[in-house]
Amino acid sequence: MSAFLNQKQTQALTIAVTGLNANDNPGPGLAVIRALRAGFNADLKIIGLAYETLEPAVYLRDEVDKTYRIPYPAAGIEALKTRIKHIQEIEKIDVLIPNFDAELYNFIKIEKDLLEMGIHTFLPSHKQLIQRDKANLKAFGDENNFKVPADDVIFKASEINSSAEKLGFPLVVKGKFYDAYTVQNLSDAYNAFYKLQAKWGLPIIMQKFIKGIEINIAGLADGKGNALSVIPMRKLYITEKGKAWAGITIENENLIDLAKNFANATQWKGSFELEIMCEDNGDLYIMEVNPRFPAWVYLTAAAGQNQPKALVDLALGNPVNEFQGYKVGKMFIRYASDNIVDVEDFQKLSVFGEL
Repeated sequence: MSAFLNQKQTQALTIAVTGLNANDNPGPGLAVIRALRAGFNADLKIIGLAYETLEPAVYLRDEVDKTYRIPYPAAGIEALKTRIKHIQEIEKIDVLIPNFDAELYNFIKIEKDLLEMGIHTFLPSHKQLIQRDKANLKAFGDENNFKVPADDVIFKASEINSSAEKLGFPLVVKGKFYDAYTVQNLSDAYNAFYKLQAKWGLPIIMQKFIKGIEINIAGLADGKGNALSVIPMRKLYITEKGKAWAGITIENENLIDLAKNFANATQWKGSFELEIMCEDNGDLYIMEVNPRFPAWVYLTAAAGQNQPKALVDLALGNPVNEFQGYKVGKMFIRYASDNIVDVEDFQKLSVFGEL
C-alpha cells in the first residue's frame, strides 16, 4: 500500500463517481465532484458513471472529464463487474464512489473484485446496509435507544386501513428506496401507495408523522466506531418532494452526539446522512438513514470538513484524523441552470456508451 501511495503523490488521481442526475431530486454526484475538485485542486481526473443519457452532470465538461454508461442495478453484479472491468482497462481508476442507495448492494458485492482491478472503495457492509433500511429502522432504533417514529411495513394496499388506524393522520408514506408523501386521508394514502409501488416496488413504509424542524446531518465514519466528520444542516427551503433547496450549517452538540452514537452503534464504514426531525421539546427523531453522501455534501467542504476528499483518503489507506470544528452559518442555495450541449454528444453516449 505504501508504494501505491508514494506513486500517487507524483501523478493525478482518477476517481469514478455515480449519481450524476441533477433534477428536483438531485443525486449527490455533482456535489461530490465539486468537493473533490476543491480538495485536490487540479490533480484529479473525474470519470462519470451514468445510467441514463440525460443525467445533466454528464455534459458539464469542466466537472466530468469522461463518462461511461453502466448497467442498471437490476442487471446484476456480473453485468456491472464486466462493464467496470472494461472501463478500468482504459481509465485506470483509483477510487470509485457510488452515490445511489439502489446501486450500493451490487457495488458492495463486487468490492473485492474492484480491489483486484486496482479500484479502491470505502463502503458499508451488507449488514450495515440492512440495519438502516427503512423497513428495519424502527427495530434498529429500539435496539440502540434512538428515537424513531412508529411505522408499519406493508406489502399490499389492503393493509393501508389498519396502518392508518394505528398511526393516525397526517401519515407519511415512503418508498422502498426514495420518495415520500405526507397524506391527510385514506384516499391520498392509497394514491401514494400505488405511485411508490409502481416506481420502487414493495414493501411500502407507513410512518407516523412527526411535527418539528427538519435537519439533516452529513457524516463520515471509519468503520471502527468513530465518526470522523459530522456536519448538521437545517433546511431553509424545501421542495414539494421534501428535498432541501437551501440550508444552513448549525451548532448543536446533541445532533453531533447523535451522529457519533450512530457511527458507534453500527460501526459504520463510509459516508452517511441522518434525516432528523427536531420537536419543539428538543427530542430528535431519526426519520431516515441514507447510506451515502447527501446531495448537499459540497456544503461540508465549504464549512471546513471536506467529506468526499476524506473518503478518498480513507479508501487509499491514508490517515484521516477526526475533524475539529466547522463554520456555523454557512449556507447553500441550490439553483437551476440551462446547460447547452450538442445533440452529437447525446448520440455518442446513447450509441457507444461513452462520452
